[in-house]
Amino acid sequence: MAGVGLGLHTITNAAHRERVAIEAQLTLGGSRTQAFRMVSRFSLRTAMIPIINSMTATGLISLPGMMTAQILSDLDRTEAVTYQLLISFLIAGGTSIDGAWLLSDGHHRLRLDLLHPLQD
Repeated sequence: MAGVGLGLHTITNAAHRERVAIEAQLTLGGSRTQAFRMVSRFSLRTAMIPIINSMTATGLISLPGMMTAQILSDLDRTEAVTYQLLISFLIAGGTSIDGAWLLSDGHHRLRLDLLHPLQD
């Protein structure tokens, strides 16, 4: 969740900040993918920071709940680590995909109107 939140925050801020550059590339005949490439790469990189930091510490510094339970129930340690790696990679894949789904529609348009402002 933290990664998706960071990605959404980054993509909206970067799209607003780089709006003139994006519009210029579209005006000069660039595709929507070319115009938005820098913003999407930057937001994806930012979104992946929490899960990558978590994956670097898994097994060395921290033992996640599933892996600990499997080791305590006398399951093979290699199998426990394999399951934990699978879960970590699934979470990383979900983080990388979720941000694009939350802010786009069927026509691959960025829909900033889908974000609701905070109400006091």
